Amino acid sequence: MPYYDYYCKSCQKPFSKVLSIDQHEKDRVRCPHCNGSDVEQRYSTFYAVTSKKSA
Repeated sequence: MPYYDYYCKSCQKPFSKVLSIDQHEKDRVRCPHCNGSDVEQRYSTFYAVTSKKSA
């Protein structure tokens, strides 16, 4: 599942959440620090974790 980076405008703290794409599209994200709903998604780099090593 992808990580999403957010920033809470209420308490001014960044946080990350692991959400499925379906959860990300449908659920309202709340800040884990202050439980506020005034959050914005931040752009971050994408990375994938695989079990095979490339040579």
